[in-house]
Amino acid sequence: MRGDLFTIEEIVRRALAEDFGCGGDITTEAIVPAGRRVTGRIVSRQPGVVAGLGAAVCAFRLLDPQIKLSKKRDDGERVTAGDTILQIEGNAGAILTSERTVLNLLGHLSGVATTTAALVDTIAGRRARVTCTRKTTPGLRALEKCAVRLGGGTNHRYGLGDAVLIKDNHIVIAGGIRPAIERVKAAAGHMRKVELEVDTLDQLEEALSAGPPDAVLLDNMRPETLARAVAMVAGRSTTEASGGITLHSIREIAASGVDYISVGWITHSAPALDVALDLNAAM
Repeated sequence: MRGDLFTIEEIVRRALAEDFGCGGDITTEAIVPAGRRVTGRIVSRQPGVVAGLGAAVCAFRLLDPQIKLSKKRDDGERVTAGDTILQIEGNAGAILTSERTVLNLLGHLSGVATTTAALVDTIAGRRARVTCTRKTTPGLRALEKCAVRLGGGTNHRYGLGDAVLIKDNHIVIAGGIRPAIERVKAAAGHMRKVELEVDTLDQLEEALSAGPPDAVLLDNMRPETLARAVAMVAGRSTTEASGGITLHSIREIAASGVDYISVGWITHSAPALDVALDLNAAM
């Protein structure tokens, strides 16, 4: 997985430490003789898109720096059931101790990429792009957002400091859409993108009359309403549909002409890809 290697290692170290707890791997320590080596492979049990190999490799190497790893598939590649993703030769104890951390990260991140790819494939030929949100698993945002890109999607803002997103509660506190936009434009500077969330066409009209924001988030609108919203915007702002997006509804939503479709569940609730570690007899 491409990304900050230091970020990946920090995440993997935390995951390994969580699994070790206070007692270490008491099962492996009792059964596996010191210095025993094994060969094996990580395989996919179902079709999908690979993501998280960087984290998997990191986990193995943290416990066995001398481990031999051979990638048979790379991040972003599609696999079928039975395909080998990674071949392994190394210390048996280290491999067994890191197994669950490796499979948790690889399975979850490949699930994110696979789910993203399914949505992207469903709207192929439309202008809309699938994008994620900040609804990520705490501590895994960097890896999950990378997995979305590997699945063919794009990333929304990474964090609160990347861009402005004025939501319904901001509008309530500001006393309306116009004062919210005015305060943001006065404070954010010309280099920050400004997006405004609206729930109705009346709110959209107010936002456009206040000076079009860079983007408008059209929240929980029906496809026919989205199409009207896109016509109202007429290219003055980037349009983003959000709320209740499913694999079954995304095609009709994309047909409305929106530029982006944001889907929160592709990061926090994507089904994990079924991956497994198969070891051969000890060497």
